[in-house]
Amino acid sequence: MRLLIRNIGCLQTPAGSYSHKGSKQGKNLKLYNAAIAVEDGIIKAVTEDGRLPEGSFDEEIDAEGKLATPGFVDGHTHLVFGGYRQNEIPMKLAGAGYLDILKAGGGILDTVRKTREASFEELYDKSSGFLDEMLHMGITTCEAKSGYGLDLENELKMLEVIKALGEKHPMDVVPTFMGAHAIPPEYEGRGDEYIDMLCNEVIPEVRKRGLAEFCDVFCEDSVFDAAQSRKYMEKAREYGFELKIHADEIEDIGGSALAGEMEAVSAEHLIAAGEAGMDSMAAGGTTAMLLPATSFYLGKTYAPARTMIDKGIPVAIASDFNPGSCPSLNLQLAVNLGYLRYKMTPEEILTAVTINPACAINRGDIVGTVEEGKQADIVIWNAPDFEMLCYRFGSNLADKIIKKGELIK
Repeated sequence: MRLLIRNIGCLQTPAGSYSHKGSKQGKNLKLYNAAIAVEDGIIKAVTEDGRLPEGSFDEEIDAEGKLATPGFVDGHTHLVFGGYRQNEIPMKLAGAGYLDILKAGGGILDTVRKTREASFEELYDKSSGFLDEMLHMGITTCEAKSGYGLDLENELKMLEVIKALGEKHPMDVVPTFMGAHAIPPEYEGRGDEYIDMLCNEVIPEVRKRGLAEFCDVFCEDSVFDAAQSRKYMEKAREYGFELKIHADEIEDIGGSALAGEMEAVSAEHLIAAGEAGMDSMAAGGTTAMLLPATSFYLGKTYAPARTMIDKGIPVAIASDFNPGSCPSLNLQLAVNLGYLRYKMTPEEILTAVTINPACAINRGDIVGTVEEGKQADIVIWNAPDFEMLCYRFGSNLADKIIKKGELIK
């Protein structure tokens, strides 16, 4: 099937299938009065200045002079979970912090209980609905983590849900195993033993079943320290997983430094990252996966994005959709916050929600840019330029979503 997308006022996209860092983070290609030819879901030609690609087409989409970009890539979500945690809001308003709620048996542990109680079908149906919502907001690829099972049976259940979503839903879903998300109640006070269990039982089984591409760990005060995180990451690497790490969200306990030392693909959060950690990430080629909507929701400071760009760290922006610290899957909101709080330019932000997260989940050769040979994941926006997306907030500006060459919305 051959598709023509014509009358694009401005086509704005990063170029190349690699992580963009430093000055290249802000380099976008902008083509005016552009057109895109798609064949069997793959981009075959991109033209500008009113020229149309050669050949006949089975279907045409008129972009009506609007902005077109690559489909957004959300590189950090906790998509699959049981229950919700709206009951924690009064606690937060009374001054309870993230770790206070966790120590009181709430937070992640509350979601763990509800996720363990939920059936595969319940989790699948709920998560599929989230993907529908994300897709209609212009997100065409996402990463999804486990981490609310915290035992062999329920971590596998979550990963099987993620696998089924990736196979059945139009969205491309990339799986990450995050058994080291918290210490479960049955291991309270025995974090080392829990890490040993994950290393000796769960990681090998996840690899045997082919249920994840990455392993992630929450390196944070009162969760897993740097030594425990290192042990977990070393075992994951031994079994062929690529590495991610939740680092320096609340305290700098060495997570970002460990990320660079272990050459993790990405380090997530990084609100409290210090100079040494950022230098380590730059040396290790680690992408900074920043989560501004979490800072917004928790009333915390924002990660030092400008410093990271200056240090040559590839910066990505993700939603961190989860039931506790960021119950929003709106990556357009994260774009607004990247502009207003990180002080990133619109070009840097587009890179941060397309090619950089795509590379951080090993999809940079397939998605993240609008170029010949890439998958035709394209969004047409109710906007003349990307500056409008950075400026407007609270509205879904996605007009048409093309996923693998098919019009979804």
